[in-house]
Amino acid sequence: MADVSVRSAQSDDVTEIARIQLETWRAGYATILPAAVLESLSSEATQQAWHQAVAAPPSPRHHVLIAQEQDWRVGFVAFGPAEDLQPGDPDPGSTIALGPLLVEPRWGRRGHGSRLLAAAVDHARGDGMARAIVWLPERDDASREFFISAGWAPDGLARALDTGSGELREIRLHVSLAEAAA
Repeated sequence: MADVSVRSAQSDDVTEIARIQLETWRAGYATILPAAVLESLSSEATQQAWHQAVAAPPSPRHHVLIAQEQDWRVGFVAFGPAEDLQPGDPDPGSTIALGPLLVEPRWGRRGHGSRLLAAAVDHARGDGMARAIVWLPERDDASREFFISAGWAPDGLARALDTGSGELREIRLHVSLAEAAA
């Protein structure tokens, strides 16, 4: 059995987090995001953003977790209190929003995504959170099916983001943390 784990990210993980994000987006989102958006992503800017998220999160309920296999960092998830809730959303004070949950493609199908999601749910429950949401590109079938298989469901909300090179449509999924598979 492989030596696998999930742990809180540290400052020395930032370079790998940025590399995983850039490589995964360029491979997995090549047909989803406009080419100009993918080409505009820089390692330096991505590292700077992740350094801030890891070293100085906005609150104690903001987390970045790393998936490892042996000594390799293979994926990550970021999450924290939801800031873009809609009128009528249940549990507004105890809803987390998952940011990216990414596993480098060469490490896929080994359970790393499931371990990251379970760890995020466990942390959120420990922070007193009751509900979780995630926004996904509408055309990201793999991510949508992953979340649905873990008990998440679309809640009917969609949004359009201006990428500067075209529109990106996203859908929102949600789950009760009391019911989420851990």
